[in-house]
Amino acid sequence: MSVLASLRCVARRGLWSAASTGTTRCFSSDASSPDVGALVRAAPVVVFMKGEPAAPRCGFSNAVVQVFRLHDVKYDSHDVLKDENLRQGIKDFSNWPTIPQVFINGEFVGGCDIMLQLHQSGELIEELKKAGITSALLKKDNEKKEE
Repeated sequence: MSVLASLRCVARRGLWSAASTGTTRCFSSDASSPDVGALVRAAPVVVFMKGEPAAPRCGFSNAVVQVFRLHDVKYDSHDVLKDENLRQGIKDFSNWPTIPQVFINGEFVGGCDIMLQLHQSGELIEELKKAGITSALLKKDNEKKEE
């Protein structure tokens, strides 16, 4: 079983307690409830985080940004600190209590710990590939093999 499959299994059972260039979208507090489902499906990779890619406002969000920077992945990001409705809405939508939250191809992947594990195991490259994204790390590896 892959790391991702194992982690999803743990998360579903309730046992888990817990880009270098991204597009940040902000929502006004006037909105009663953002359409989180539409946000999740708006791009191949979507990150709900504290802050924005250029200025993450927590270490966990920064770690996710750094992972995507290593892979040179473009993604949409949403700053949950600017809208409490969005912050709670994404937690309700994913049934996951913490931020950041990463979605690939509209599917919840996880938070910081899961992203780090996927990156370390090499499975993130495969997940990105399923979304039609070639990781810069894979490109570098292929270039080395050709030399």
